[in-house]
Amino acid sequence: MGCDKKIDVTALGELLIDFTQNGISEQGNSLFEANPGGAPCNVLAMLNKAGKKTAFIGKVGNDMFGKLLKKKTIEQGIDMSGLEMDDEVRTTLAFVEKLPNGDRDFSFYRNPGADIMLTAKEVEAHRDLIENAKIFHLGTLSMTHETVEKASIRALEIAKAAGCLISFDPNLRPPLWSSEEKAKEKIRYGFSRCDILKISDNEITFMTGEEDLDKGIHKIIDEYHIPLVFATFGPDGSKAYCGGKEAYEKGFLNPNTIETTGAGDTFCASALLHVLKYGIDGLADEGHLHELLTFANAAASLVTTRKGALCVMPTVDQVREYIKESGR
Repeated sequence: MGCDKKIDVTALGELLIDFTQNGISEQGNSLFEANPGGAPCNVLAMLNKAGKKTAFIGKVGNDMFGKLLKKKTIEQGIDMSGLEMDDEVRTTLAFVEKLPNGDRDFSFYRNPGADIMLTAKEVEAHRDLIENAKIFHLGTLSMTHETVEKASIRALEIAKAAGCLISFDPNLRPPLWSSEEKAKEKIRYGFSRCDILKISDNEITFMTGEEDLDKGIHKIIDEYHIPLVFATFGPDGSKAYCGGKEAYEKGFLNPNTIETTGAGDTFCASALLHVLKYGIDGLADEGHLHELLTFANAAASLVTTRKGALCVMPTVDQVREYIKESGR
């Protein structure tokens, strides 16, 4: 898989601050902690912990939060030479509320936010980071607005021409879309371009209308002929579909879970780690699929015991030890 390429995974998209709840003040007010976040860089941070070479293309504000994000991502070992700093538009912020059922609700400050100001010209200036990558990864948050959508399309064109594998995670955030139909249109576009798809249970139902998740995912595979698909079901585990083979592994339930932010990104990174190891054709082996799902489920579970995601991704050894301790 592109053995002459020097970067394992390059990602494009949002880099932002996740303000996550962290207790109550003496006055009874919610306290929020500023955690570096954004799905694409979360994925890259996990891959870096596994010893892979990664690079990012995106934009933040040239403000206190943008500078913090640049510092923290560089500390994780990600090549941030493709990060643009906007002097006029501020860094995107997201406030994350944990709901009683364990799910999350997001309030975004992004109208505009610096990440949606990334241009196709700026992508062109960093095209070497895409051309030298084995895998190019993105989601739909870089398609919610016209400017960054054009940048994403240009990046995909460069990646396809360079022979990169395309990895896509819809990462649906309904509040950021002007309409549900617009979101579905862009997710369909991602389906039509990707070689690797990571999709969650709620996204399967959103895109197909199917409550039967297995039936829904087969609808997507049959229509778009995506070679490798991962469907995640939160604490209920995950499935993989490759070359006509299917595999399921149950989730790891951890009593020390405090929040689920970054769990899907950790799973996605773990999946890409195994794509780099075996290639897509190699994952048509059911044994490799089960190995991948067990590792990815465990890694995702482990990160839920930590605050934030980008700066606290587990190492390969930590995940393996966790699997061993769980008796799997």
